[in-house]
Amino acid sequence: MTVSGRRLSLLAAVVMAVAAGSAGVTTAQAAAAPACRVDYKITNQWGTGFGADVTVTNLGDAVTGWTLGWTMAPGQGITQAWNATVTAAGSAVTATGLSYNSAVASGASVTFGFNGTHTGSNPVPASFTFNGTVCGGPAGTPSPTGGTVSPTPGTPSPTPCTGPSTPPASPSAPAGRVKIWMAGDSTMANASACPVGWGSQFAPYFTSDVTVQNSAVGGRSIQTWLYEGNVTGTKNAAGECIVSPTTYSSRWTAMLDATNGMRAGDYLFIQFGINDGDSACPRHVGAARYQQLLGMMAQAAKARGAKPIFVTPVAAITCSGSTAVGNRGFLAETRSAATANGVPLIDLHQRSVALYNSLKLCPNNGDYSAGAVGAFFCNDHTHFETAGARQIAALIAAALREQGIALASYLR
Repeated sequence: MTVSGRRLSLLAAVVMAVAAGSAGVTTAQAAAAPACRVDYKITNQWGTGFGADVTVTNLGDAVTGWTLGWTMAPGQGITQAWNATVTAAGSAVTATGLSYNSAVASGASVTFGFNGTHTGSNPVPASFTFNGTVCGGPAGTPSPTGGTVSPTPGTPSPTPCTGPSTPPASPSAPAGRVKIWMAGDSTMANASACPVGWGSQFAPYFTSDVTVQNSAVGGRSIQTWLYEGNVTGTKNAAGECIVSPTTYSSRWTAMLDATNGMRAGDYLFIQFGINDGDSACPRHVGAARYQQLLGMMAQAAKARGAKPIFVTPVAAITCSGSTAVGNRGFLAETRSAATANGVPLIDLHQRSVALYNSLKLCPNNGDYSAGAVGAFFCNDHTHFETAGARQIAALIAAALREQGIALASYLR
């Protein structure tokens, strides 16, 4: 080869090397741009089982379908999931969106949860892929009150917390602000420790355009909630507890307030029927009286432009062999009142029983302090741990979507 030929060959090699180096830099820069941020929290851990919540934020272009992938540690497995289809093939896990949450706008988030098993340690995943693109970063420290996976370096880490994460609002949320008012008993009431009502876990399912005023109170029937302190221990000839004076409680008065109470576009969720079946006053409420009071509340909300929604009482966990079965009264009465007053009905009783069966909470040994049933319920068969309350709230959110209730347009 001539000197001139050698120079040309050497020049070509240099050009190829520079091009390859440039391509490597470009590839590295592209890989450094995350497609998502993941917040993975271990919400409960017991024996060889655990529950986790996963929130993924789409940092790329809008998608109409999504798949999140990660690798489990040896000894980990998936048993049940909600708000996503989660499957495992060996150590590889994939979670795919459902019909109501498969579309994720740029900057929006979607949350799902699952129960799993583990032997020995239970580490959080080291990284994730979102529709095949790597995102996420080094794992945090798992604990019964939450472990996190940090985002790709350069983005702020999400703050661990014991409740559900609050992702950014969807840019597709409708205009206007809405307030959700809630009236119910302990299974709906706010609390930071067991028992935790599902109403306390409801707000994170909505965009920032929605606020929740949860006025549920433990131990109340619909009548003692409405007439706090004025329901006597004496029954009248019809067998109903005498109310005297017929002055509303401060909580109902606040909802009726012309300035700060319910207004057009708001929603009123009403869930009673658990304490109402008490045979003794003051909690006792008969079937006809129960329906009358539900109707009165619905009409008062409508008169102010608010939209009432009736909710059947959430089920406790009662097993017939390996099957969870219904155990609440006032179901037919709630349905009848909904029909009579033209009010949407969410059958939370039926939905909660179906959830218990999907999670295989039956049979159990009655020990509500351990295992999967202990992670869902307090040390009784009725009230919820935070993780259980969060899943009950998810049932209400799903019902809003499935039943075409307009409030669903504000869901994340």
